[in-house]
Amino acid sequence: MRTGYANLPLHRGHAPRWLFEKMKELSSGIVQIIIDEFGRDEFLRRLSDPFWFQAFSCAIGFDWHSSGTTTVTCGVLKESVGEELGIAVVGGKGKASRKVPEEIESLGEKLSLSTRKIEKLKYSSKMVAKVDNTALQDGYNLYHHTFVFTEDGKWCVIQQGLNPENKYARRYHWLSEKVKSFVNDPHAAICCDSKGRTLNMVAKESEETRKASLDLVRDNPLRLKKYLTGQSTLLDYGFTMPRGHLIDLKNFKPLMDAYEFQPKNYEELLSIKGIGPKTIRALALLSDLIYGAKPSWKDPVKYSFAHGGKDGTPYPVDRNLMEKSIEILKVGIEEARIGNKEKLNALRRLKDFLPRDLDK
Repeated sequence: MRTGYANLPLHRGHAPRWLFEKMKELSSGIVQIIIDEFGRDEFLRRLSDPFWFQAFSCAIGFDWHSSGTTTVTCGVLKESVGEELGIAVVGGKGKASRKVPEEIESLGEKLSLSTRKIEKLKYSSKMVAKVDNTALQDGYNLYHHTFVFTEDGKWCVIQQGLNPENKYARRYHWLSEKVKSFVNDPHAAICCDSKGRTLNMVAKESEETRKASLDLVRDNPLRLKKYLTGQSTLLDYGFTMPRGHLIDLKNFKPLMDAYEFQPKNYEELLSIKGIGPKTIRALALLSDLIYGAKPSWKDPVKYSFAHGGKDGTPYPVDRNLMEKSIEILKVGIEEARIGNKEKLNALRRLKDFLPRDLDK
């Protein structure tokens, strides 16, 4: 099992337009071959693998270690992968991430997905973002959300958050076939260069805290006010709770809405509009305070260049080599579709000639 980490510092600037266009052509060829050879499900699995995603980004010529690795590579996929492959790529950085629901509806209809499947995809996108922004409080604010789905209704997500203090990014990978529950160890992988004290309400170890939080909400929230009258009450019990994380005592509406809704489980609680990081954190600490149900504070982070990189590392992009690679892939795809797989088989055999230390 491979483990490791990648530094993803914030780099300013943009990919040159000429490079972006070449990245689109090259990635289109790679994606088409993967889908033709192994199927759409396998392509989703590879996107959810942080090692493969990093290698893919490097192969198409982007930075090997910047936050743009995520945003630009996902942007390239969005423009190079079409519905003709039975796959849709929606979302992106900033404002683009907020258009995901309408993009799922539009492209879902083009892929002939039922209304039920489209609504399920929209819910999945919402819950993935809610978990990483609210239930997992690691100090990285989400600013990028790319949602990839197939005509079978399967999906994967690549989203990224930025730490405003150290200017480093953290990437979150999700895969639908691995999500048995949105609130119990749902991630395929989380990548970052550092770990810290993190309130992780989706950890298996937080199960009792989730149950206790649910019990607190199902009871009348107004009874909780005596525990939330200020810092001193919680500090007396050994908790540190920054004032920014205290529930606003003048606005109990999210908790009252949840009480009236009477959620059946923690996922339903988390999905309620207005239930944000402050409320989740307060409920977690109160669950510990009242019931002794301790939440997990463990950070869940676990984790060669083909054509050069945008920043010239390890060497500038070789345009001629990149164009030759694109042409080889195009010809291979065209011939494979008429029954001649000789070129694709040749590419597959090249792997056997790689030195062992490079074949990783």
